[in-house]
Amino acid sequence: MIDLHTHTTASDGRLAPADLVARAADAGVTVLSVTDHDTTAAAAAVTAACRDAGIEFVPGIEVTAVVDGEDVHILGYFIDPDAATLGAFLAEQRRRRVDRVRQMVARLAELGVTLDADAILAPGVADNSKAAGRPWIARALVSAGVVANTREAFDRYLKRGQPAFVPRIGPLPAEVVAQIHAAGGLASLAHPGLFRRDDLIRSFAAAGLDALEAHHSKHTEEDTARYLGLADSYHLAVSGGSDFHGDPSHDVAGIGGTSLPPERFHALKARRPTKRATASGASTSS
Repeated sequence: MIDLHTHTTASDGRLAPADLVARAADAGVTVLSVTDHDTTAAAAAVTAACRDAGIEFVPGIEVTAVVDGEDVHILGYFIDPDAATLGAFLAEQRRRRVDRVRQMVARLAELGVTLDADAILAPGVADNSKAAGRPWIARALVSAGVVANTREAFDRYLKRGQPAFVPRIGPLPAEVVAQIHAAGGLASLAHPGLFRRDDLIRSFAAAGLDALEAHHSKHTEEDTARYLGLADSYHLAVSGGSDFHGDPSHDVAGIGGTSLPPERFHALKARRPTKRATASGASTSS
């Protein structure tokens, strides 16, 4: 099994890095990428745990861009997690996340739902390499007894169109792709079947996008077939994974439940440049 889309407690996952790797090993995963949102904080721990478990680890990231007021999630693979320019870029992303959480908690208060923003953000204050986000608010709503689960929290309050939603301020997709490339990586559009803006894929490809995540746990068979075809049309590689968070209200498949076919992984891996300078001054080679 090849799972290139998972999350740990460094962002909005429920499992610590070592526990995630243990779960992956038990599931039979042979290649794993951790793609936490706007942080590479888990990379060192996952690298060590994968080495011990005999799993090939692909350093990854999931960065949120914004276009036409909509979130665009872009996955980065084979990155240098310590690239300095990427690190500064991600730190700004995380700062914006904190601001957004505070704004959404304030909107909830206006609705008569009082939460402690400082308590919600405490893990990110204690370790500013962790990326805050709406799931942290959703879990606080569950703990407060306001909703039964995190899915209900999003459906009633936190998703676009609901009363506590605050639009994100962020970089354009082309900037995110450039940051991933500068860190030695490849950029893939995450779950395009959920994004539903196929009209933008051509422009993303022109900006340097390397791949589409055709295989995703929330894609239908028709979605997968469509994005495999679009990947071929735009000469893009293909990525895939479960998008595992360890949250039953979010996950539709366990870790490894959506696997990238080996031939697609090898084709993605082959796209890595023979040598690309990283933002830390190092270089990568395939």
